[in-house]
Amino acid sequence: MTDRTSIELDQFYPHAPELVWRALTTPELLARWLMPPDGFEPRVGARFTMAAKPIEAVGFSGTVACEVLELVEPELLSFSWDDAAAAQPSGWVVSFALRPEGRGTRLLFAHRGFDPDSPTAQLSRTIMGGGWRRILAALGEAAADGGNGA
Repeated sequence: MTDRTSIELDQFYPHAPELVWRALTTPELLARWLMPPDGFEPRVGARFTMAAKPIEAVGFSGTVACEVLELVEPELLSFSWDDAAAAQPSGWVVSFALRPEGRGTRLLFAHRGFDPDSPTAQLSRTIMGGGWRRILAALGEAAADGGNGA
């Protein structure tokens, strides 16, 4: 984490970018490493939701509302990330940038838009920072089998 407004992680996978991209953009695989998406399509403007466990400490309802903002196959996926029940959007954006590296893929992950002056936003950033590390490991597992069983 480089600053108080974002979570930034650098992850290497020993899998071809196409396999990592497939795990990022196929709803059945997305459900294996993140959350089951409702309405996800790999196209700019697609709106979808995901259900998670509510987190009372930060007022999270348990439903994430998203919209695909950027999509450059197989290099970049970016979408908004908001609590569906919040009165105002958080302005958070989640991005996955893929770069071929040797025989694998370098994933540069960012979750941006945390208010550095909000204790609730900073607690959310702390909680999500640890969560994203586990989630990115699970992404690698979903990519590892090339989508077998999806």
